[in-house]
Amino acid sequence: MGHYAAVWDHRAAIEVTKDWNGIDQVVLRNPQGASVRVSLHGGQVTSWRNDRGEELLFTSSKAIFKPPKAMRGGIPICFPQFGNCGSLEQHGFARNRIWTIDDNPPPLPPNDSHGKSFVDLVLKPSEEDLKCWPHSFEFCLRVSLAADGHLVLISRVRNINGKPFSFSFAYHTYLSVSDISEVRIEGLETIDYLDNLRQRQRFTEQGDALTFESEVDQVYLSSPNVIAVLDHERKRTYVIRKEGLPDTVVWNPWERKSKMMVDFGDEEYKQMLCVDGAAIEKPITLKPGEEWTGRLELAVVPSSFCSEDLDPLRCP
Repeated sequence: MGHYAAVWDHRAAIEVTKDWNGIDQVVLRNPQGASVRVSLHGGQVTSWRNDRGEELLFTSSKAIFKPPKAMRGGIPICFPQFGNCGSLEQHGFARNRIWTIDDNPPPLPPNDSHGKSFVDLVLKPSEEDLKCWPHSFEFCLRVSLAADGHLVLISRVRNINGKPFSFSFAYHTYLSVSDISEVRIEGLETIDYLDNLRQRQRFTEQGDALTFESEVDQVYLSSPNVIAVLDHERKRTYVIRKEGLPDTVVWNPWERKSKMMVDFGDEEYKQMLCVDGAAIEKPITLKPGEEWTGRLELAVVPSSFCSEDLDPLRCP
């Protein structure tokens, strides 16, 4: 195994195929058998499986896999806005555009390249995009799968405009869970949030952990960089680490809203939870030539796992 890891080449672990719409998608694999699938439609991660082949991201059984709409599930990229305001389409246009593969990406740092397969995608604005959002930018997205199965997304947005511009951003991450009523989130206690179900009023999280018994649509502000999503029934925990993404969105549509969405099953809210690394309250502003980086790392560990990154006081 040691020799195999030593000669591991990220390119050998990449496969480019076409989906049923004829759009390229990239499949990354690691030596242990985990995999990630990312579509050039939206630069969207559509699948993340562990080394046992279990799917870790949620995708609706009613998802519409046809451009120009983003697919309901996986990890859509929300840029240059999150939500619905102004002349732009909801959550911005990046998730509805065709990205390209960068054939000459910058190398991974030596300490970051061991056993890691990755792909670099690029989005540049079209003439149509510039009409509705008149700012020249280059958006580079690196999706990588580590030897330990961790999924890492690194977004770099560069201003190649003649004047400053601002944007908001989110990795709209649909996690697959056994039963939403059996899930709790740790790491957001005492954090202020904006409640989108109550006219974006500001509240402070009171509970020891977030649990779910009704619709939730909240933006936690200046949230910790490590958050845990515990799934009791599956005895596993998603550990979310983020950099350059001060906010965290928590969303579940619950029963009434599920029935109103054409690309979402009536009962599917029970099997999903969105927990997004985001920059929403204070938009990112870039001067000409400046670049912003937002990094998200997703890991799955047994729920008995205890990390000082989360809260050492909770460890037995």
